[in-house]
Amino acid sequence: MNRARLARGGAALGIVLAVIGGLLGAVIGCTQRQLPGRVTNVAGLVAALKFHLTDQNGVPVSAATYRGDAVLLYFGYTHCTEECPTTLATLADALQRLGSQARRVRVLFVTVDPRRDTDPVLRRYVSDFGPQFVGLRGTTAQLTRMIKRYRVTYRYQKPYPHGDYQVSHSSAVFIFGPDGRARLLVQSGARAGIIAADLRGLLPAGA
Repeated sequence: MNRARLARGGAALGIVLAVIGGLLGAVIGCTQRQLPGRVTNVAGLVAALKFHLTDQNGVPVSAATYRGDAVLLYFGYTHCTEECPTTLATLADALQRLGSQARRVRVLFVTVDPRRDTDPVLRRYVSDFGPQFVGLRGTTAQLTRMIKRYRVTYRYQKPYPHGDYQVSHSSAVFIFGPDGRARLLVQSGARAGIIAADLRGLLPAGA
């Protein structure tokens, strides 16, 4: 391979990494809207699915629990007023478009506000979006390890006089194949039809 081709390849990789870095590093308030997004191929660029948390029933779970299913991973919190419910509703729409294939998909909603998002709160919240949605929470140490692994960020805002507060957080959705490897990164605002089409490509034929 000549130097020109190497240079072009390096430039292309640099652009992809820059896009991914921008998506992962962006911290948004849950009342803000972003421009329509897209789905980016991140195969080989994002770490494989790995974590140890508890689900909305208090049961310890890990990446191995969901091996064999396509996994959509999203960080948010139940008190989010716009971004989180909008994103989860879009994912629910995408799963509905999959028909029977949706049984091979899990949406893991990891709370960045575990103090308020207790198990009962998470159960009620994810149940509104469908049976494939699972609420996950963890200790500060567990959450810290996970956000570092996927280079996402979150920040607690100054509390209001009545004590309530918002949490700004990264808005991207990670999609992992049934083998646990990262495949796609969904930007905020991506359409359900596009997400569904990409998910079909990850699921085994006849799933």
